[in-house]
Amino acid sequence: MPKSMTGYGRAQKLIDGRDILVEIRSVNHRYYEFSARLPRTCMFLEEKLKSFLNGKISRGKVEVAVTITRPEGQEAQIVVNRSVAEGYVNALRSLNMELGNDGQGWLRDDITLNSLLRLPDLFSVTKEQQNEDEVWKGVSEVAEEALASFLDMRQVEGGRLAADLSGKLDTLNCMLAQVEALEPGVAESYRNRLYTKITELLENTNIDEQRILMETAIFAEKTAIDEETVRLHSHIAQFRELLQSAEPIGRKLDFLVQEMNREVNTTGSKAQDLGITKLVVDMKSEIEKIREQIQNIE
Repeated sequence: MPKSMTGYGRAQKLIDGRDILVEIRSVNHRYYEFSARLPRTCMFLEEKLKSFLNGKISRGKVEVAVTITRPEGQEAQIVVNRSVAEGYVNALRSLNMELGNDGQGWLRDDITLNSLLRLPDLFSVTKEQQNEDEVWKGVSEVAEEALASFLDMRQVEGGRLAADLSGKLDTLNCMLAQVEALEPGVAESYRNRLYTKITELLENTNIDEQRILMETAIFAEKTAIDEETVRLHSHIAQFRELLQSAEPIGRKLDFLVQEMNREVNTTGSKAQDLGITKLVVDMKSEIEKIREQIQNIE
């Protein structure tokens, strides 16, 4: 069963004090394209995630988003610079003594904690050092679950696409059967038109029946489409077989659709029959619908 190129998977777990969220999403793309959205401190995860997905996804534009949070207070350590705080207080009180005008050399001492908090360099923030192996171990565990959900969604969507394509192949096969039913009458119709025209031109003169038969045979050979219809049947059968495969088949289906379109175009150019021409137009329309649909298949 084919897989769709569109998919989404999400998983979230608390591992070693880290709340890890991994999301994997993909949309249609001719080739495999990978991108990641990661925390600034975890950019080392990009290559690891790319290798992790390598071989598991063959086509599609894939984006992996990772969010890692820690309980409050665990992501960073905040240290009070006590010497700086004491220096501020001493400097302010010294300034107060110099500018004092209340007769005792003091202004009202209103130095508060709130006023100190406005001053720079009172605190230093130390970020926790990341243990890359530990972080990757947790992220890879969550990524496994997200990938399983992502692939499940692709598989389900692929089943729907396969069912739709199978219905379109049935329609195409039905049209092909109608073309084959009309083909034998094309040469006979040409013979009758030729005979009528020659009769009108020659009036009562003897008509060379052998010449008419020969011209009809030449016409039949030039307009024969049995080779094209046989190959088209073969392409449809191969297409159905591929729809049962678990391997990536998008590019193979794309090639088959090109060949199917080629056979139908040749049929249209060779067949000298209005009924077949109308069917060819309808067949080309159905093949175009198939071509558009397989752009969603991995």
